[in-house]
Amino acid sequence: MERSSVGASWEDRLIRWQPSSHLVHCAKARDSMPIAWHKGAQTRFSGTPPYMIRIENISKQNSHRILFIEASAALNRGEKIGLVGPNGAGKTTLFRMITGDETPDEGQVSADKGVTIGYFNQDVGEMEGRSAVAEVMEGAGPVSVVAAELRQLEAEMVDPDKLDEMDRIIERYGEVQARYEELDGYALEGRAREVLSGLSFSQEMMDGDVGKLSGGWKMRVALARILLMRPDVMLLDEPSNHLDLESLIWLEEFLKGYEGALLMTSHDREFMNRIVGKIIEIDAGSLNSYSGDYGFYEQQRAQNEKQQQAQFERQQAMLAKEIKFIERFKARASHASQVQSRVKKLEKIDRVEPPKRRQTVAFEFLPAPRSGEDVINVKNVHKKYGSRVIYEGLDFMVRRKERWCIMGVNGAGKSTLLKLVAGSAEPDTGSVAIGASVKMGYFAQHAMDLLDGERTVLEWLEDSFPLSGQAPLRALAGCFGFSGDDVEKKCRVLSGGEKARLVMAKMLFDPPNLLVLDEPTNHLDLDTKEMLIKALSEYEGTMLFVSHDRHFLAALSNRVLELTPDGIHQYPGGYTEYVASTGQEAPGLRS
Repeated sequence: MERSSVGASWEDRLIRWQPSSHLVHCAKARDSMPIAWHKGAQTRFSGTPPYMIRIENISKQNSHRILFIEASAALNRGEKIGLVGPNGAGKTTLFRMITGDETPDEGQVSADKGVTIGYFNQDVGEMEGRSAVAEVMEGAGPVSVVAAELRQLEAEMVDPDKLDEMDRIIERYGEVQARYEELDGYALEGRAREVLSGLSFSQEMMDGDVGKLSGGWKMRVALARILLMRPDVMLLDEPSNHLDLESLIWLEEFLKGYEGALLMTSHDREFMNRIVGKIIEIDAGSLNSYSGDYGFYEQQRAQNEKQQQAQFERQQAMLAKEIKFIERFKARASHASQVQSRVKKLEKIDRVEPPKRRQTVAFEFLPAPRSGEDVINVKNVHKKYGSRVIYEGLDFMVRRKERWCIMGVNGAGKSTLLKLVAGSAEPDTGSVAIGASVKMGYFAQHAMDLLDGERTVLEWLEDSFPLSGQAPLRALAGCFGFSGDDVEKKCRVLSGGEKARLVMAKMLFDPPNLLVLDEPTNHLDLDTKEMLIKALSEYEGTMLFVSHDRHFLAALSNRVLELTPDGIHQYPGGYTEYVASTGQEAPGLRS
């Protein structure tokens, strides 16, 4: 097999920055034959090739799972592409083949000459010992290498042991300084701070030790490195995870203005819809391209499936008719030539396959008990953490069937309000009262710590619902992404996203009449999220929730509570009406 030009054959030109070596890659590909590939067709041309990355007839198998079978696609200059497919389809593997961390079993992945590639994924490496802004600047591509040489030369210029080499050092310093100016290096720190600010870092966080940040904030640092680098090609694997709504909208605008090529995955359909103009779908080992955003892809895929199903059914009807004729007359000598003719005809027919449908299971709520009309009553609540004041006299009433989404910038008190309602936090003064006959379900990230690590997914659900039987519990697990042997996984080996889905599955199987949800869509893939939105839209109870997913907010809210430094604002309509009323998608974006 010919080695990929972005594979092991160019390790000498692959630059990795420490300490986050798994987060940032910058690569310059070797020469690549000027051939563009579109839907398996080969076109030769002269001049600059339009493609930047070409995936040619690749096959790949991980363990016993076949991911790709002779799959082809291309990432052209300036294209912004969304990569979609079910969990385990091979999205991350495709990214790793493009960066050269993995190679295809057959076929090749190649890049145009001189293309730089920046890769962001969810695997946070070690980060400590320097500030967040220094960590971001270190990943700024060629300019960071030049900056490092400048610092080294400056140290040598004041080193008394280097006096004999001073003429050479000064001459080299002038050359490197000119290159640094050419790369706009002196503006690098300002641009690094601008990117970090867009991702909601305070000045204190920018200058503090990056090692003291949580995993979610380290993810933002890793993302900022790629954005500051501005490579020719960005590969972004779930960049919208761990971002608040303000950061998400800032990133959206940044990527819309980015002039390079982009290939990204995201579980946020609104985010993807606003950025990409093309979708590449991984489906049963193939790479299928759709021109348009995610919404267009959904419509086109459904239409293609409908057309393929109709063709399949027509052919099946024709085959059944022919087979019936053959069976009826095969024993008659008078019809022997006709029978043989039809048998040969059937042998030559290209069979139409039925559409490959993904297995998605609908979830339906059992009816929840009816609560009283007054569900939550928050009266004159004061709350602060140390010297930081969260609420001063908060009054808030939630009535039956209302669906409140809580809006506010980081630190405004969104999660704190949910904790007060759930009883996991207490107000300093004031009261939080839960109404008559209210049965609450509270989803928060710490709920995942309650899983018994030694129990399997199915065992944990059976422990929770001992009278339900295996069949409905297996169906429940399937709705939330645990199909087949996945129910036999022990809870301790589950990813964060899998744990979140399992906790939510338990909460919704025996439905409360009040749902208190803190970022319920984190880690849910697009199909599971759509299933959850559909289920919650038919839910008869009351909801109070925080989410950064605009599709989720618009689909489910009918009230908005906005927490701002200027005070608390209530809006009688849902998120869509809130945006129309304020002219902004999030409180932190107001001028």
